[in-house]
Amino acid sequence: MAGVCLPPRQSARAAPGAVAPQRGLPTVVQGAARYANARHSRQRARGRSLARGNRVTQAFRLPTGGIIDRSRPLRFEFDGTAYEGYAGDTLASALLANGVHLVARSFKYHRPRGILCSGSDEPNALLQLDRGARTEPNVRATTQELFDGLIAASQNRWPSLRFDVGAINNALSRLLPAGFYYKTFMWPPTPRWWLRYEHFIRRAAGIGRSATAPDPDRYEHQYAHCDVLVIGGGPAGLAAARAAAHAGARVIVCDENPAFGGDLRGMNDDSANIDGKACATWIDEAVRDLSDSADVTLLTRTTAFGYYDGNLVALSERVADHLAAPLAHMPRQRMWKVRAGTVVLASGAHERGIAYAGNDLPGTLLAGAARTYIDRHAVRPGSRAVVFTNNDSAYAAALSLSRAGIAIGAIVDAREDSELTGALAVRAREHGIRIVSGSMVPAAHGSKRVTAVDIESLSGGRGTRVDCDLVCVSGGWNPAVHLFSQARGSLRYDESLAAFVPERSPLAIVAAGGVNGCSDVGGALADGHAAGLNAAAKAGFRGPASYAAPHAEPVAPGRLRPLWSVPARDRSGKRFVDLQNDVTVSDIALAVREGYESVEHLKRYTTLGMGTDQGKTSNIVGLALLAEQLHRPISAVGTTTFRPPYTPVTLGAYPGEEAGAHLEPTRYSAMHDWHVAHGARFINAGLWRRAHSYPRAGETPDDAANREAKNVRTNVGLVDVSTLGKIELQGNDVAEFLNRVYINRWDTLAVGRCRYGVMLRDDGMVLDDGTTSRLADSHYLMTTTTVNAVEVMQHLEALLQIDWPELDVYLTSVTEQWSAAALSGPKAREVLAAVVDIDVSNAAFPFLAVGTCTVRGAAGPMPARLFRMSYSGELAYEIHVPADRGRATWEALLAAGARYGIMPYGTEAMSTLRIEKGHVVIGPEADGRTTADDLGMGKLVNAAKWCVGKPLLSRPALIAPDRWQLVGLTALDGAVMPRGAKIVADPDHALPNPMLGHVTSWCWSPNLESWIALALVANGRARHGETLWAVSPLADAKARVRVRIGPPTFIDPDGERLRG
Repeated sequence: MAGVCLPPRQSARAAPGAVAPQRGLPTVVQGAARYANARHSRQRARGRSLARGNRVTQAFRLPTGGIIDRSRPLRFEFDGTAYEGYAGDTLASALLANGVHLVARSFKYHRPRGILCSGSDEPNALLQLDRGARTEPNVRATTQELFDGLIAASQNRWPSLRFDVGAINNALSRLLPAGFYYKTFMWPPTPRWWLRYEHFIRRAAGIGRSATAPDPDRYEHQYAHCDVLVIGGGPAGLAAARAAAHAGARVIVCDENPAFGGDLRGMNDDSANIDGKACATWIDEAVRDLSDSADVTLLTRTTAFGYYDGNLVALSERVADHLAAPLAHMPRQRMWKVRAGTVVLASGAHERGIAYAGNDLPGTLLAGAARTYIDRHAVRPGSRAVVFTNNDSAYAAALSLSRAGIAIGAIVDAREDSELTGALAVRAREHGIRIVSGSMVPAAHGSKRVTAVDIESLSGGRGTRVDCDLVCVSGGWNPAVHLFSQARGSLRYDESLAAFVPERSPLAIVAAGGVNGCSDVGGALADGHAAGLNAAAKAGFRGPASYAAPHAEPVAPGRLRPLWSVPARDRSGKRFVDLQNDVTVSDIALAVREGYESVEHLKRYTTLGMGTDQGKTSNIVGLALLAEQLHRPISAVGTTTFRPPYTPVTLGAYPGEEAGAHLEPTRYSAMHDWHVAHGARFINAGLWRRAHSYPRAGETPDDAANREAKNVRTNVGLVDVSTLGKIELQGNDVAEFLNRVYINRWDTLAVGRCRYGVMLRDDGMVLDDGTTSRLADSHYLMTTTTVNAVEVMQHLEALLQIDWPELDVYLTSVTEQWSAAALSGPKAREVLAAVVDIDVSNAAFPFLAVGTCTVRGAAGPMPARLFRMSYSGELAYEIHVPADRGRATWEALLAAGARYGIMPYGTEAMSTLRIEKGHVVIGPEADGRTTADDLGMGKLVNAAKWCVGKPLLSRPALIAPDRWQLVGLTALDGAVMPRGAKIVADPDHALPNPMLGHVTSWCWSPNLESWIALALVANGRARHGETLWAVSPLADAKARVRVRIGPPTFIDPDGERLRG
């Protein structure tokens, strides 16, 4: 015993001869700090560093068995104590092998928690991995592969795991019921008190600590297409993949574990075989067969976490998380985006527990997890066990416990003896294991680990107490339907399983194996084989009829008896449903009493299933208890909405290679230096720097903008519009292409003319607007808004490359090749005529005309494109010249316009002018929720042709009479329009005040000498002449202005000025 580490309170004399912990004797191997002072514990741990090799022995490792590599010992540290495990261990199995059961504290009550599961459904064992800048919180010990030098720490405790001050919450639990924060922090009802509460609430939120240093790792994105994607590499998944591959389909198989095989991997059961071979042999052959195929891609350590439209599935591959640090050529993780013809979902099922008093004590394991740790990792998780179940699967765990030499106090089965007819129950009896039928475990006892359980008959009567240090629980299995639900699949409640199973989905997805309700290997293999053939057939592949399904002898399970929680009776112990968030049976009952009867309300009020495990072990139990409270069948209660990600995904994987600083150069027009020299104030417009206004001495920017806007209406102004997106389109099919992307007709546009157009998204909402000019028979120039230029270009390219590759159209972005200036105002023609060599009279160059000319200036003649179009509502022209001649042209126009009172104007004056004219812009008015008709452009939609987005314009919601429509607002009483104003009928209406619309753009109009605005108002076109109120309670509770509704065009509604 000289090498055994003794607890401080245990004398050496008590140790000799001890092989296993005795009743009343402290555990020989302690799992956490053994000193009252945490600082002393840390100092002691430093002296026992990993490098010096003083490690706690693996006292609970079985001498043989498992699929670990005993020739490769791995050293690791947990809470300052050094331990040893083997290659093939998870952090959880290594901790259990070293006798460590207390690994965490619960979120709300800070109760001691141990390892419960063996996979991604683990709610308790969330640890902090300390790897410097790679530190990561909330790592599931059950999925983290052990590597040499791993350093882990418990979370959510202070000052230590064994002595946690936060555990006072458990003593005060009567004051902290479900939803207590919705009630407790509502008084006193003043913002000042809430700010005080907020500080403490935010400090209490969360469990671990996120890294503060920059992420040193890199990540990758991978895109793939396949005929069949198989999610899950267990027996059903492997059978499906082989069937699909033999049929000739391209197959991708992904599994979240380090190796394929699912629950069969490492199974220690001589009675189970497939095609007459041991399960391990069959798995190896299946994987070898698939890996030898050129059309099959095998991905281990890869989780399918999101299912999206068009059978797009997102996968997260953990490339190097099992290493101390990624190798130089390795990313840490890789995100796959797989577009699959058909998906075979073989994701298996999650075991669930049963709620009884003390069911959260360390030493409590799900029965399937206990079997995994024994058979796969050769770990003895306890010395004396009690198994509590309502189904046959726990008997397989009991047999594994027995083979591992663990004494079994009893199998407590809620079913009556006459129901225990399954083969596993018969084998358990043959092994002499005591079965207590028709009974339950109402309570477990212990402090930081279970020491005993009570056993009682379900029919009542006096119970007995059985000493144990391990409780294995199985309340049934929940098919892992998360991805099926994300695929918009409907679920059906299966009474025989007491769980929800897949029913149907509008997407091409087939469920197989455990997720489909199969409970034995033979059934899973047959189901998977059929699913693989079905998926391949949908992709057009039909394999040879001679390829048969793998065979395993079926095991007829006994009937499951649903048992969600044991009766509370007179006991005060908490019965936990969600172990991570400390949701109890009584919390669910309280929520129902307080009116939260919807599953979604229950989830948010109690936080059921809102932890990092997303309720994989707790959701169905919680829903069943809700149904009991409501006296409804479980099928009528339904399920919560399953959303991505299925398991947490590292944030760095989302941007992938695009992490870090991006090259986003600031863009300047050719006239920028001129703007700077003349005192312009600038704003950002996308990546561009644009002149906001040109304040003179003593002027504010707003004063300058008002002066500039007034001058455009009375004289002439010049504005730099080089930033507008410019796309040249060439080819024989450009007119047809424009017909398809714009709502109006384009095959009638003549050479030398331009036309205004509106593009829609696929959903019918406005994407962008602008003009397109026909320069020659097969040559067009499109202009877009500044901020949407990139998006429009990508939209057009996607349509040509994906939807209509047959069209003869070529796109070229020429935004930076041309400088552009807009000359606007009643004297614009005189100024232009002085510098160009063509006739610009109304007869020779009418509104919407396009031509070429030469601009005369100090730098000599400059070739230009001339466009007669107007954004200001005045007589206007746009002059486009090669970028290197932009400043010279700008200065020539200013010189020619000096005698006419020309002034440069910026974006603020331009905004004022467009609001006065009622022109919409992308963002404020076209905000992604508005149709062309909402913005008053419904008449532009050509009824005789199809275009992108048009089919959905007829949806009932988009033609409803109460749609918000564009209107103009004039402030009455000379009041200032409040920022962010909402439109209401009565500002004094009791809250919530019905909102009729909102202000989108507003300004002081120097030409109308009043505050005006554009707004979207419900049925706005029918409200012209009405008086409503613009209010902004968030900006100022007293900010209210009476407004009169009218048309959006305030100046020149008939367009006489721009056509003059």
